[in-house]
Amino acid sequence: MSVAKPLPHDAAPLHVTGTARYIDDIPTPVGTRHLAFGMSDIARGAITKMDLKAVKTAPGVIAVLTADDLPFANDVSPSVHDEPLLSDGDVHYLGQPLFIVVADTHLNARKAARLGQISYAEETPILSIEEALAADSRFEDGPRIWTKGDVDQALSQAPRQLQGTIHMGGQEHFYLEGQAALALPQEGGDMLVHSSTQHPTEIQHKVADALGIPMHAVRCEVRRMGGGFGGKESQGNALAVACAVAARATGRPCKMRYDRDDDMMITGKRHDFRIDYTAGFDDSGQLLAVDFTQATRCGWAQDLSLPVADRAMLHADNAYHLPVARITSHRLKTNTQSATAYRGFGGPQGVLGIERVMDHIAAELKRDPAKIRQQNYYQQMPQRKMGLDPSPPQTTPYHMPVSDFILREMTDALLEQADYNNRRTAITDWNANQTILKKGIALSPVKFGISFTLSHLNQAGALVHVYQDGSVHMNHGGTEMGQGLFQKVAQVAAHRFGIDVSHVKITATDTGKVPNTSATAASSGSDLNGMAVANACDIIRDRIAACLAELHQTATENIQFNDGMVQVGNEQITFAEAAQTAYLNRVSLSATGFYKTPGLSWDRIKGEGTPFFYFAQGAAITEVVIDTLTGENRILRTDILHDAGASLNPALDIGQIEGGYVQGAGWLTTEELVWDDKGRLRTHAPATYKIPACSDRPDIFNVALWDEPNPAQTIYRSKAVGEPPFMLGISAFMALSDAVSACGPNYPDLQAPATAEEVLNAVQRARG
Repeated sequence: MSVAKPLPHDAAPLHVTGTARYIDDIPTPVGTRHLAFGMSDIARGAITKMDLKAVKTAPGVIAVLTADDLPFANDVSPSVHDEPLLSDGDVHYLGQPLFIVVADTHLNARKAARLGQISYAEETPILSIEEALAADSRFEDGPRIWTKGDVDQALSQAPRQLQGTIHMGGQEHFYLEGQAALALPQEGGDMLVHSSTQHPTEIQHKVADALGIPMHAVRCEVRRMGGGFGGKESQGNALAVACAVAARATGRPCKMRYDRDDDMMITGKRHDFRIDYTAGFDDSGQLLAVDFTQATRCGWAQDLSLPVADRAMLHADNAYHLPVARITSHRLKTNTQSATAYRGFGGPQGVLGIERVMDHIAAELKRDPAKIRQQNYYQQMPQRKMGLDPSPPQTTPYHMPVSDFILREMTDALLEQADYNNRRTAITDWNANQTILKKGIALSPVKFGISFTLSHLNQAGALVHVYQDGSVHMNHGGTEMGQGLFQKVAQVAAHRFGIDVSHVKITATDTGKVPNTSATAASSGSDLNGMAVANACDIIRDRIAACLAELHQTATENIQFNDGMVQVGNEQITFAEAAQTAYLNRVSLSATGFYKTPGLSWDRIKGEGTPFFYFAQGAAITEVVIDTLTGENRILRTDILHDAGASLNPALDIGQIEGGYVQGAGWLTTEELVWDDKGRLRTHAPATYKIPACSDRPDIFNVALWDEPNPAQTIYRSKAVGEPPFMLGISAFMALSDAVSACGPNYPDLQAPATAEEVLNAVQRARG
C-alpha cells in the first residue's frame, strides 16, 4: 500500500545536497540577457519627465524599455486589468516599476536601473486604513455586508455587551527562492517560459496577452519553487511578462530575478486588517450576537483582494456558532504594495477577529478562555453520522450547514494530552509569586473551509503514461513548492497500479501537457490533482485489466493489482509484464484524467451558499513566558492535534503542521512591516524584518494527527493540510495576551504583531 505511508519528500536528497534545480540554476544559452526594473521613489503622483540617458549608456546595457515600448497589453493583473507592468504615467506606490533595463549581466542591470532621473508631480499618498476610510478610497462602491438574523435587536437584548478593536499587520512571504523567470524565444514566434510560479496557466495567459499571440504559442514550465506561500500566485506575472517582451524585442533569452530588497519593495504582502467588534453574550459566556467590521488595506491594485476579503468574512465564525451575526467588509485602496494571496488567504485575519472576541469575553467574566471557547463550539452530533438525529445542523453566518464538526472531541483529547488543567493551575501559582517573568497558556482551534471560493477553479487535470517496462510517468496541474505535493500524488498513482512509488516519476508542471490549470493554492493541491491522477490511472489500469481478461478468458474483476504483481485468475505476473502484454496487444497506455469538486454553490454578493467541500480542523495549546521589564518573550511549549483525515503521508503532513504553526506565530509576534510617512517600506531586508528562526520554535513541540477519515469523498478520504495549521499559531498570540493579563486588572488589548514593544505597551495597559 503506497498511500498513508510516511515517505520522505521526493526531492529531499536533492535539497540537502544542494542539487535541486530552481530557475536560477537552469543553464542559460550564450547571450542570455538579464533584466531589472527601475522603480519609483515616491508613493503617489504623476511622472513629468523620465531621463534615461545615464541608464542607456551604463556598462553592459543593451536596451531600456518603457510602457511606450510594450507591443500589446501593458497589464499583469490577475483580476481586473488594473496593474500595468510599467507605469503608464501615474505612480501608485513607492517601488512601482517604471522601466526595464536589459543588460549583459544581472549586476549590470541592477546598477543601471538605479541611474534613472525621474521627475514627478507628487501627491499626498493614502497609506493607512484610517486614511483610506476618511478618503473613501476603496475597490467597491461600498462595504460588503453579510447578515444572519437581526443583529441590532439581539445585541440590545443581550445581558452583557463588549466592544473592541484589533489591528493585525501584514506579512512578507519571505520564500527562500525569490521571484524569478527565464524566457526562451522559440521558432515561429513561440515562447517558452520557466517561472517560479504557483499558477503556470496565469503566466501563460499574461505572456500571451503581452505578446499578442494565442495561448498555444506560450508554454510555461515549473519544476519546483523554493517556497511560495501565496506570494507566487500572481506576483510572478511581472517578471515573466518582462522577460518575454524583452526576449521578443532582442531575439535573445532573457532572465530576471529580484534581489531580496527589490523583492520586498515590489511585491505584495499579506493584507493588513483592522477589525472592530461588538459582542452580546450572557453571564455564562454564551455568545448571542456579534457585529464585525473588517477593514482591509489592499494596496494600489485589486490583485486578489476581493476574494481574500471574502474569505476573511467566511472565517469570521471560525469554530463557533454565531446565532446572529453581521459582517461588514471594507476593501480599501492605498498607495502601498498591492497586497496579495498569503497562506490562509484572508482566513487567518477573520479567525483572529473571533478569537479576540472569545478572549475578551473570558477576561470580562474572569473565566478560563478554553472553557468559553468550548462552550461556543458548533454542535457535534455523532448520532447525525449514524442517521439517528433528524434535527437540522447549525449554520455558519453564510448559511452553510456544519454537519461534520469534530472539534469538541478533538479539544477534549488535546486538553488531556497536554495536561492543560494542571499546567494552568501551575502557571497561576507561578504568576502569583513572580514579579518580572509572567507565563501564559492558551488554546485556539481552527475550522478552515477547503475549496476555491471562485467555483470554476475547483478543477484539475492530469496526464499519465505507462511504459512497456512498467514504469509510470505523469504530469498534473499542481506545482511543487516544497510542500510534498509531487510525492503525495506519486503515492496515489502507485497505489492505483499496485506498484512501489519508486516506479512513478512526476516531471515539471507544464502547460503544454496539462492545460488550463488552477493555481496551487487554497490547500487544494492534493485534493484536486490527486483525484485527477487517480482518474487517469484507473482508465489505464482498466484497459490493462480488460486486455488480460480477454487473453486469459476470465472476468475483469478477477484481475487484481497489488505489490507490484498482477493477479490473473490463478496466475501472477509482474506489473511490467502486464504493461508489456497490453502494449503488444495495441492497448493505449496513456490517459488524461480530470476532476471537479462536486456540490459547490456560492453567491458572494448575498453571502449565501456552500462555498466549501468540507472543513479541516485542528487545535493548539501554547505556553509562553514574557519579561515584563522589556517585553521580550519565548514560546516554551506547543501541543497540536490536527485533522488531516486519513493522511496520504503522515510525515509530510506533520511537517506542514509544524511549519504552518511557526509561520502563523511569526505573523503575530516578530514579523512587523513598517512604512514611513512617504510610503517607503523600511523593513525590506532580513536586517530589519524578523521571521522566526530555529531558535524561536517551541522548546517542547508535540504534534499529532487526528486519525479519522474525511466524511467527504476526497482522495483516500484525506484532508488538505497546507493552510489550516497556519491559524494554530494564533494560540501563541493568545498565550501572550494571557501572560500580560497576569500583570494587572485591565484587559491588555494586545495588538498584532505582538513585538516586544507591543507586549511592553500591553503590560502598561493591563496595569492601568
